[in-house]
Amino acid sequence: MGSTTFRAGVVQATPALFDLNECVRRTIDWLEYARGEKCDFVLFPESFIPGYPRGLRFDALVGKRSDRSREEWLMYWENSLVIGSGPFLEISKAIARLGLHCALGVTEREQKGGSLYCSLLYFNDQGELTGRHRKLKPTGLERYIWGEGTADDLISVQTPFGRTGGLICWENYMPLVRMAMYQQGVEVWLAPTADARPSWQATMQHVAREGRCYVLSANQYVRKSDYPPVWQEEIAAEAEIMSDGGSLIMSPFGEILAGPLRGEEGLLTADLDLREVARSKLEFDAVGHYNRPDLFTFTLKKS
Repeated sequence: MGSTTFRAGVVQATPALFDLNECVRRTIDWLEYARGEKCDFVLFPESFIPGYPRGLRFDALVGKRSDRSREEWLMYWENSLVIGSGPFLEISKAIARLGLHCALGVTEREQKGGSLYCSLLYFNDQGELTGRHRKLKPTGLERYIWGEGTADDLISVQTPFGRTGGLICWENYMPLVRMAMYQQGVEVWLAPTADARPSWQATMQHVAREGRCYVLSANQYVRKSDYPPVWQEEIAAEAEIMSDGGSLIMSPFGEILAGPLRGEEGLLTADLDLREVARSKLEFDAVGHYNRPDLFTFTLKKS
């Protein structure tokens, strides 16, 4: 491909729920598959490692914890990914071997302290960690298990095929956070998510048209039967298909290039041309000619 074009891949897959080592193996399998499809860049869903804990309560009551909640938390904690750990290095080495760029959604465990964060990890084609974004505001009961990121986590990463960056799931509904990312000149917007509702497609279309950027959104495909036996009683009332996906790729004009993929695992691919980003800004540029800094001031408070 030319210097302005590249092939993007979006993985919609089922993690090995709450099994760190098997999640790592599946991640590498999908990376290998994506490389076989000639992808230069691959996005994985939100918390693909060790899985988004959809449908679980962690026995949460206001003002009360229980032994059961601590045991459930411990299982999730033990299978979350620590940067620099053995499982992390397995992924890093696989990326370097395959020679592609990757953004991977994980539940990250701090090396010290042990708190968990919903994170998006950026890797270059040498397998080096080039950036980490921690979700700024976990949604609903997610706040019970994940800590909050900081302004320093609002990052973008320059790659040979443009500037990548984005937000995790419902962070995409935060207007000022989107503006902070637009100011960084993001050309390829990443939106790993756990939202499988049809309305998510409209959100991604809005981001594409507002940001004048390509949008990649990745979700998991998960069935009730994919959960380990220990969780089956708790999720008994759930439908068999707990997340049917909805992953997609959109152009800077909000046109669907691939997807939405529903009801199965799969890899979406599209050949992206960064000249389309420039072409799309003739009519609109949120941080350029369609901005009014003489009327409005926006500042990101860095720590």
